[in-house]
Parts: sequence; structure tokens; C-alpha cells
Amino acid sequence: MPSAVQQQDPGPARMRRSLGVKDGVAIAASSTAATTSIGIGMGSLAAYAGRQTPALLLLAFLPILGIALSYARLNRTEPNCGSGYTWVGRSIGPWPGFLTGWVVLVGNVIFMAYTGAVTGSVVLQFLNKLGLYSLLGLRLDPSSTGISTAVGLIALVAVTFTAITGVRAATRLQLWLLVFEYAALLVFCGYALVIGDQPFSLSWLNPFDIASPQALAQGMVIAVFIYWGWDAAFSVNEETRNASDAARGGLIALVAMLGLFLVGALAFQRVMNTDELIRNGPQALTFLGGRLAPEPWASLPLAALMCSAFASLQSSVIPTARGALAMARDRTLGPVWQRVHPRYGSPAVGTLLIMAVAALLAVLAVGIPQLNDMILTAVNSIGLTVALYYGLTALACAVRFRGSLRQGPVRALRDVVVPAASALALFGLGGYLVRYYATLSDHFEPSPDNGWFMLLLPSLFVLVGLATAAWAKWVRRAPYFTTGRGTDADAITLPMDGEAAPMPRPSRS
Repeated sequence: MPSAVQQQDPGPARMRRSLGVKDGVAIAASSTAATTSIGIGMGSLAAYAGRQTPALLLLAFLPILGIALSYARLNRTEPNCGSGYTWVGRSIGPWPGFLTGWVVLVGNVIFMAYTGAVTGSVVLQFLNKLGLYSLLGLRLDPSSTGISTAVGLIALVAVTFTAITGVRAATRLQLWLLVFEYAALLVFCGYALVIGDQPFSLSWLNPFDIASPQALAQGMVIAVFIYWGWDAAFSVNEETRNASDAARGGLIALVAMLGLFLVGALAFQRVMNTDELIRNGPQALTFLGGRLAPEPWASLPLAALMCSAFASLQSSVIPTARGALAMARDRTLGPVWQRVHPRYGSPAVGTLLIMAVAALLAVLAVGIPQLNDMILTAVNSIGLTVALYYGLTALACAVRFRGSLRQGPVRALRDVVVPAASALALFGLGGYLVRYYATLSDHFEPSPDNGWFMLLLPSLFVLVGLATAAWAKWVRRAPYFTTGRGTDADAITLPMDGEAAPMPRPSRS
């Protein structure tokens, strides 16, 4: 049986090992999308945390770092593009393992649908900057959900094509986009820190000054969502020359994101008061550029935001298709998801299906009239599911390596205590918010401030996931539900289009 980290070209029917640490950083950083998160998410955070947004980002980083260390520890033992799906299945059980893979898959598809609209809005803002406000009698309004979604669908098709033609080419593109957007972001945010007229206060770094426990919990979920994406580096293990490269890439990107988020949050608050930050919402970065510089320089932050949105959309397609591939290898999903392109070595059919589902959801989401409402609804809903699967993965690390409790305090802290504490923190946060949303409203209404509506999407994610798991266990008779183990990264030869999938073998102990 080939080693999971063997460094050779596995041929056209296998995922090609061509990625290194730099590529992992590019994928993870692009998926986290610092510029998009700063440009769009800071207004949402300010709505809950006010001037304590930097403190909230620091506080949320602590459990996320524990989760990242858990991913790295598990990845050293079992590199697999299924990541949490495989690790939770082996360590805790197949049902929570499947649920982990399912919420990642569905959450990413939902995120792509909404990010498509965000990307469209940014493109329209840029066109407005260039003086183009209408086309063929159609008003190019960046705050219009319908127009933004239509433009976003074009972007979604474009990034899907690059994801299919090879992850290596996609990461090259992402790397250049990152260089440009981070350079523009750091220049403008650094300038804002120097010349901003809002006085800096140490209370900005004090989470105890946040107005209420509810505001803290909701802000924490949004902050977790903002950090979400660094784990995309672990989804390309089969295409990485060495499994440790994926872990290093994800951790490097996560620490870099913390620095960028803090610089961005402080810069925004040096230039804007809280009301301005909340009012500008998705256009906050555009507002910052206009406040600090004349045209055409004022458009550079917006151009950086556009690059970030495209890169984020592309990097969401990549891990989603590979997560579905891992599940299909175990027959928990159908064989269509594991068809690998004979030339590009990528899960092409699955990538196309994910794009189609995301596009359909984006069109359905046009029913929510304002883009800001759409973003806030998605962030709160996906934030709960992200907390769920991150917590399950960290718990899997603590369970798998519980023997480290007898091997000294350092190993016990690294392998068990930190992962368990991170999992409990996210479970506690999620449980508190579920209770808060359940008692927030006395009727159902499709609105981002309706508690029952906030609970609807994550509840549907879980219920449909459990129904799909039951189908996989009793109808498809997936071996995953017998052993709780996913197939090895290289345990089977992935089929060409049109070939039947060979029976997967259980992974090594």
C-alpha cells in the first residue's frame, strides 16, 4: 500500500502531488479572505461589540488556535482530504463523523452562494467608481441583491473553471491576488492608523466592556466565521508533497489573519465612529479609501476587496469538492463525487455540481431584499455550524490522544487539554446562542433579527445530514458506518469518468 505522503506522481487517475507550504498558505489565506472579512465583517462585528471589536477578535482567536493545533496534530497521524469527517469518524463515531463532513460541505456551498452575491456587489461598486451606473437600461446598484447575485454567478462560473483545471494553477492565481490585496490593505490601514481622528483607547482591547453576554456571544460567532477558512489547507493533503506542509500552511495563514484583522479593525476605528462603521456595512472599505485618498488611489482598497472576494470564492470550491470526494470514497456519498478528471487530476464532476447547487441557492436567496440582511443571516447561520464541526474535530483530537495524559504535562496539554478546552468553548458558545435565538422571537419571520429564522438553517443542515447518513448506512451500506474509518488518502485508485468505483478498504490504524 503506498504511503499517504509518498512523493511521486500518482498518475492521471489520482490526485497529483504538486503543492507545498506556500500553496497551503495561499489556499488557507484565500479561503479566510482577510480583505473581504475586514471590508464586510467589521461592520457586523461593530453592531454587537461596538468599539471592542479588536478585543472580540483577540478573544475568538484563542479557541480557534486550539482548533488549528488539533487539526495539525490529527493531520500528522492521518493526512486525508476528508479531515474532520475522517478524524471524527474514527475517534468518536461514524454518525458525528458524517455530520462533521456534511456541515462542512453544506456550509461551504451556502457560503459560496452568499459570497457570490458579495463578489457581485464589489464588482458593481468598482464599476460605479469607473462611472458606469447603468447598462442596457439596468441600474448597477451594489446594494441590490438581484443584480449583485447575477454578477456573482458569472464570477462563480469563472472560479469553478480554474478549480477544475488544476489546484496548482488556482493557487498560483490566488498567491498573486493575495500579494496585491494585502499590499493595498496594509498601506491604507497603516495610513489610517497614523492619521485617523478618532482617539485610540485601551478599552478597545477589553472584552469586558462589551454591552451584554448576548452581544458577546453573537459577536464571537461572527468572529469565528471571520476566521473560518484556514482549514482549507488540510483539504488538499492528496495534492500536497508532504502532509506537514498542509499543517504549516494552515497555521501560518491563521496567525497572519489575526495580525491583519487587528490592524484592519483598529484602522477602521481610527477613521470611523461606530455608527459610520455599522451604516457603511459592506461598503466600509470603499468609504475608508475615499476618506484617506483622492481618486484613483481611493479605489485601490476596493480593487483589493474585489481580488479577495474572487480568491475566497475560488478557494471555497476547492476544499468543498475534495471533502465530497473523501465521503464518496467511503460510499457515504454517491460515486459521482469521486470522479477525477483524467487530465487535470481534480474532482471535476463534483466541482461542477457544487457550483450548480451554490448558484441555485444564490438565485433563491434573492427573495431577501437587502444584501446586508442576506450577509447577516448567512454569517449567523453558518457560524453556528462552523462552531459545531470545529468543536467535534477538536474533541476527536482529545479522544484519540487521551493516552498523552500519562506521557507528561507538555504532551497532555498539547494533545488533550487544549483541544478539549477549545471544543467546550465552541460548544458552550453554540449552545448559549441556540437558547438565545429560541427565546428571542415569538413568531417566525424570514428576517436576520428573527431568532426562529436564525435557527432554521443550521437545524435544517443537521436534520438533512442525519437523514443522508441514515440513507448511506442502511441503503448504500457504506463501510464507513461499520468501521467508523475513512479510506486512506492513497488506499484506492480513484476512477476515471465513467468507471465504477472500487471497494474502499479501511484505513490504517
